[in-house]
This record gives sequence, structure tokens and C-alpha cells, in this order.
Amino acid sequence: MTHTTSNVLTWMLRLIAAAIMLQTLFFKFTAAPESVYIFSTLHMEPWGRLGIGSLELVASILILIPRTTSLGAVLAVGLMAGALMFHLTKLGIVVQDDGGQLFILALVTFGCSAALAVIFRKQAISYIPFVRQ
Repeated sequence: MTHTTSNVLTWMLRLIAAAIMLQTLFFKFTAAPESVYIFSTLHMEPWGRLGIGSLELVASILILIPRTTSLGAVLAVGLMAGALMFHLTKLGIVVQDDGGQLFILALVTFGCSAALAVIFRKQAISYIPFVRQ
């Protein structure tokens, strides 16, 4: 893969993951009925909705900054793993007749973020002070 192709691919992954997380923030931060329902079902309303929304905002920003992409990607993988776990255990794949859209968005974000974490794994290691490359 050429450098240009690699660069385009990583930016596509960054933009997809960040865009999905950022677009859901409006619903979390404005207490949209769907978000309140989800976090009430999980017994995490309102602190979980606002806390997770804040972490998704941080992850999105970190993913978009080239020097911190790996940190944002790892954070997003953790957040999306939690979202997927809750969909598979407590919420169901379809939430309030959404046709599984939230589940699919979490899956896509998880995949993009996991790919970024792998691509930028050397960058992540550089943030751990006692590990040498």
C-alpha cells in the first residue's frame, strides 16, 4: 500500500469514527427521549449519558489529532465495546424500533477505531514511559 493510499484510508477511518460519535452527542447532551430511555434502562441516567457522551467527545477529538489518534482509538474501542455489550445483553439489537441502527453505528465505530488502534499501535506504545520501541 502506498503512503498516499494509507493516509487516505486512515483519514477515512478517523472521520467515520469521529463523525458517528460526534453526531450522537446532540442526543446525549440534550436529553433526547431515546438517550434517556437507553440510559434509564441501564440504570445510568443521567450520569452515564453525560459521562459517556463526554468520553466520546474526548475520543473523537483525540482520533482527529494525528499525534493522539492511538489514544482516541483505544478509548473509542472501549466505549463501543461497552455499547455493543449492552446491546447484546440488556438493550437488544433493536432499540425503540430503530431497526438496529444504533447497534450498527456502534459496530462500525468499533471496527474503525480498532483498525486505527492497530495501525497506530507504535504510537500508543510511545505513550507508555517504561516500554521501549
